[in-house]
Amino acid sequence: MPRITIIETGLVSPQFRERHGSYPQMFQRMVATADSSVTCDVVSLANGETLPDPVALDAILITGSATGVYDDVAWIAPLEAFVRTAHDKRIPTVGVCFGHQLIAQALGGTVRKSEKGWGIGRHVYRIAPDNGLIDGETIAVACSHQDQVITPPASARTILSSGFTPHAALLYANGTTLSVQPHPEFTADYADALCDLRRGRAPDALIEAAKTSLTEPLDHATLGGVITRFLVRRSN
Repeated sequence: MPRITIIETGLVSPQFRERHGSYPQMFQRMVATADSSVTCDVVSLANGETLPDPVALDAILITGSATGVYDDVAWIAPLEAFVRTAHDKRIPTVGVCFGHQLIAQALGGTVRKSEKGWGIGRHVYRIAPDNGLIDGETIAVACSHQDQVITPPASARTILSSGFTPHAALLYANGTTLSVQPHPEFTADYADALCDLRRGRAPDALIEAAKTSLTEPLDHATLGGVITRFLVRRSN
């Protein structure tokens, strides 16, 4: 039976956790929608747990976090080493938002807080042709971030992009590492709640536009299916 180890790097705010769940629970729902046979384990760095040996794992999924990859947090350097080992040993690995940025930084890319400010609500991304994973021309997914991958690692190909986020998804040349900036694990309700959480930190007009955008269709199931298949394809 396929197993995905979810590395929890951030905690959902207490006021939202009861209704929306933790980040691992969101990902478990996403994965179950795509493939009900998959089992998920959780290692919570955010709660002080220790990273396992990545070579012993079937597949790895790194969550989002309010932490920046450049912050002085004790578990970031070990997580980068963990990612490099998983990459070298070709353990299927996916990172989302913070996970996307952490993988890029660990493998030689540059990440920083973007001068463009907050990306919130529903964003539409261009799909790179012939990428082998995602079909179509565009995909709409909720996002919530200020930090961005500014310069991808040399081994990464950008497969999703937008004017706001030029490197919104990266597929690595080893064929077993993938990362995405937006959040296919979010429900529209949770993405909307995060917009409200940015009040006082992001412009009111941006927040209202983001909330309105979330009334439009989201392609979360499509991207969630891509991620799930990417992680478990070698186990089947």
